[in-house]
Amino acid sequence: MSSETMDQLDRRLLGIIGVVLLGGLLGILNSTMAAVATGSLAEAFDASLSTVGWASTGFLLAVTATIPFTTWAVDRYGGKRLWVAGLGLFLAGSLGAGLAWDVGSLIAFRVVQGIGAGVLDPLVLILLARAAGPRRAGRVMGLMGVVLSLGPVLGPIAGGALLGALTWRAMFLVSVVVGIVALVLALRVIPGDRPGGGGSQAGESGGAGEAGAGGGGAGQGPARLDVLGLALLGPGFAAVVLGLSQTAEQGAIAAWQALLPLGAGAVLLIMYAGHALRRRRGPAPLIDLRLFRSRGFSASVTIMGLGGMGLYAGLFALPLYYQQAHGHGVLAAGLLMAPLGLGGSIAMPLAGRLSDRLGARGLAVGGAVVAVLSLLALTRVGPDTPEVWPALAALTFGLGSGCYSAPTMGSLYRTLPGPLVAQGSSVLYMLNQLGAALGVALVTLVVQTASDPVSGLRGVFWLGVAANVVVLALVPLLPGKARTPEPVREGSLV
Repeated sequence: MSSETMDQLDRRLLGIIGVVLLGGLLGILNSTMAAVATGSLAEAFDASLSTVGWASTGFLLAVTATIPFTTWAVDRYGGKRLWVAGLGLFLAGSLGAGLAWDVGSLIAFRVVQGIGAGVLDPLVLILLARAAGPRRAGRVMGLMGVVLSLGPVLGPIAGGALLGALTWRAMFLVSVVVGIVALVLALRVIPGDRPGGGGSQAGESGGAGEAGAGGGGAGQGPARLDVLGLALLGPGFAAVVLGLSQTAEQGAIAAWQALLPLGAGAVLLIMYAGHALRRRRGPAPLIDLRLFRSRGFSASVTIMGLGGMGLYAGLFALPLYYQQAHGHGVLAAGLLMAPLGLGGSIAMPLAGRLSDRLGARGLAVGGAVVAVLSLLALTRVGPDTPEVWPALAALTFGLGSGCYSAPTMGSLYRTLPGPLVAQGSSVLYMLNQLGAALGVALVTLVVQTASDPVSGLRGVFWLGVAANVVVLALVPLLPGKARTPEPVREGSLV
């Protein structure tokens, strides 16, 4: 293949990446912007903070419950069609939320937004992995990491700026404008794919073309929907996330508002495990648990779950530190938090690109060590610590976590056969969401049970140290240097 043709393919891939990341950024920005508007929404609708909080909780639950359906639907309807449908749902929910007439309508439209985001979020991973193929997985996942790192940081800043200059409705209506642009570009740039084919037309050999379990390979009809699995898995994960959210809101894990959904979620997930592992005739399970037989896959998704916990714990704890120890307002605290996202956005593209050539392990070990040392530095902060030091520690923590996150995601997609990319993406995203919810819940519990706020925040950073030490221990289980995945064999998954 000539270098000119390779350049054309690379430009095409960059176009797909840009369009997909624009759509993926919508959900992250909208959810984090809405989180800072709770007080304004309560005042506008003359409602309690707990009632208005369901606008964010309903969004999160809808996202979590929709992800398993997306795993099946991407091969049933095709990635491009599903992406356009997800954008359409998100746009409809954004427009409705921006025009909401009471708190009930706001919550309902936020749920519609969440369903759209539950389609889009895992599709970001699936479409990018299929378009890049295994040989370029690291660098593409690194570019996606820029959105994952900056989105949660920019959202509160943008939300605060819009609330200060305009009204709460502007936060949702801005998403409509950006969403229309993303929809038009998606129709023009994202290549069409054949339903049931298991891959995009832009994918490389070995990344999306093999036939195998759970995917509806080329030449086969789309797999039947596992209705029972969908009824167990989606609500089960949503219930666990709800329980963790209620733990944060109630300030106690023993509160019935937290225990009830946690218990229900655990029962549903155990029932799903029994359903998925039982050998039977009928539709293949949405997520085949035999994926976890691969130590590389198990290590990758666990590392990303712990990474989500650490990132969101930091995003929640650092603003509290700046507000309570230094007396800053919400906007100033958000700006001081920016180095955390900046570090990740710098490190992830570089580490992802290097991991395609060098493998994930060395980069991930270095990143985890830097993250541990940075969090150890944050355990020493106090009211008299100049703001420049926690800001620098947050920057290096972002650099360290970025150096292990992008290579970890890249290694996952280099070893997954094409038909299993959708399942692997859903597991990765669900565990990352679960880690984020757990991180926020732990921050709330530790801070509320501490003798004073600053010592509580130090406890949060110690938890972060422990989580990244576990990451460091799991890194040797990651796959080595980049390789093309083997075709799926009958009775085997990875």
